[in-house]
Amino acid sequence: MATQRQSEAPSDDEAFRTEVQQFLRDNFPEELKNKGNLLAGVDGPTDESTTQEAWRKAVGARGWGTPTWPKKYGGGGLTKAQAKIIDQEFAKAGAYNPIGGMGVMMFGPTLLEYGNEAQKQEHIPPICRGEIRWCQGYSEPNAGSDLANLQTFAEDKGDHYIVNGQKTWTSGGQWADKCFAIVRTDKSDKHRGISFMLIDMDAPGVEVRPITMISGTSPFCETFFTDVKVPKENLVGEEGQGWTIGKRLLQHERTNIAGGGRLASMMGGSVGDFAKKHCETDADGELADKVLRAKIADFEIRWNSFLLTARRAVEESKAQGGVSEISSVLKKLGTQLSQERSELLIEIRGLQGLGWEGEGFSDSEIEAVRAWLFGKAATIYGGSTEIQNNIISKRVLGMLDHQ
Repeated sequence: MATQRQSEAPSDDEAFRTEVQQFLRDNFPEELKNKGNLLAGVDGPTDESTTQEAWRKAVGARGWGTPTWPKKYGGGGLTKAQAKIIDQEFAKAGAYNPIGGMGVMMFGPTLLEYGNEAQKQEHIPPICRGEIRWCQGYSEPNAGSDLANLQTFAEDKGDHYIVNGQKTWTSGGQWADKCFAIVRTDKSDKHRGISFMLIDMDAPGVEVRPITMISGTSPFCETFFTDVKVPKENLVGEEGQGWTIGKRLLQHERTNIAGGGRLASMMGGSVGDFAKKHCETDADGELADKVLRAKIADFEIRWNSFLLTARRAVEESKAQGGVSEISSVLKKLGTQLSQERSELLIEIRGLQGLGWEGEGFSDSEIEAVRAWLFGKAATIYGGSTEIQNNIISKRVLGMLDHQ
């Protein structure tokens, strides 16, 4: 009898799943069902409603927005299996993770690896609670693909630095509270002269100018630093370690853009199902246009194959201690597939896929066109496809330059 009762007892994972389900019943408002995460984007300020704020605080209090991060810094301190359960149950309930943005995707994991204890205690908990927004200070007008050519200079003034220079393509810079940046602290060495530091966006001397994109939005900025004072405690790692830390952060960015689930969540439902709602079907309920049907089938096969490969690669990388150069493969393929999908959705809509404004087009049709145009940047930001090809050839395939 005792053996039977033991076999019927729920496993730890089953008990945790029940806990998550109860949490959702108690805390997730029906009005937010199938809504997006304000913190995850770079296309607008985080003007939360009271309901959205309450949901964010409820998830942040448990650390479930960053479930595998250490509990002592505000994370969930959970296993990967438990984190997966959270994802599954949130998805079933139509609930979004209200904690996100560059702090979660890029900066947080990097600081956990390279930051000192004081920096972790100061910066990680607000990220886990969704209370702060970060932006990235990397690219410059003459340091895009050749990022190590950056010239923004931080002059050592004893107990602080004075930073002068310019960054560009600062995603969400006009709404961010803080910036993680790579700057030059030594002009005599291209790579070892770079350091990684944290800059308050409201500090005197910081100026942000939004850049209007072809999509009509302004999510990116030019950022100017004029005699900006940065305390020494805002240096992450050691002087000259910035290139190493900066590359590590880019691996986190590329993994999250492609293989870490961000693309999957952006993709939405099946392209085939979408096409059946907008195109003619035959007596069997299949798309009448055989050419379009073949295109969609080819895309769906490659997309789902990519997703499975990406998940396996990410798990393997994490098991070996974190992200790796495989992130370049994921970024290259994932962003190309996202562009293909946008083009297919435009094609499926026909003439209704050409709308920019006006009463003849619905909001979703206009949104799709703007998303298609904005998506052209996906193969550039986070490291262009050409740069990823170089990394893949050298770091993944082991190919060396020949004179």
